[in-house]
Amino acid sequence: MFGMLTQFFSIQLFHLIIVFQIINYKKYTMALAVGSKAPAFKLFNTERKEISSNDFTGKILVINFFPAAFTGVCTEQLCSNRDELSFYNDLGATVIGISVDMPFSLKVFKEQNKINFDLLSDFNKRTIHEYEMYHCNFACDIKGVAKRGVVVVNANGNVAYAEETANPGTQVNFPALRAALEKLKG
Repeated sequence: MFGMLTQFFSIQLFHLIIVFQIINYKKYTMALAVGSKAPAFKLFNTERKEISSNDFTGKILVINFFPAAFTGVCTEQLCSNRDELSFYNDLGATVIGISVDMPFSLKVFKEQNKINFDLLSDFNKRTIHEYEMYHCNFACDIKGVAKRGVVVVNANGNVAYAEETANPGTQVNFPALRAALEKLKG
């Protein structure tokens, strides 16, 4: 009898470990599913004004997640969006960037790079968790920054496109992003 109970509990423990691993895998490695409802957020911009996902109701929203201001690939990502802002505007899309940097450092980064859209601070890391863009082990053993990725939220508040890069040193797929946006207008 004791042997059967031990075997039963061993099997149950094995199942719990598998479920836990699946949940953690999804939580830390996959972007949001296309078609799912985009999580709500309230974050502060570089002017310390609270910006809410509700501010974009009825609009197309392009959310650029980036690990850290003042780093090479992040600067390239945001400057690419800066340079292409007329493309986004022509499609009626609003562009924002989200990182865990404080609003004060994001302000300097925005000014130095002439970024012409809002950069939002997720210093408390809620939004990057909810959007499944939490990077648990960045360079130099830094824990808890945003993954590099992009999420497009359609006018109905649903995820229309989601991408995260497997390596934070890799740029997002701008041609795929453009195609997804053109499809929304098309």
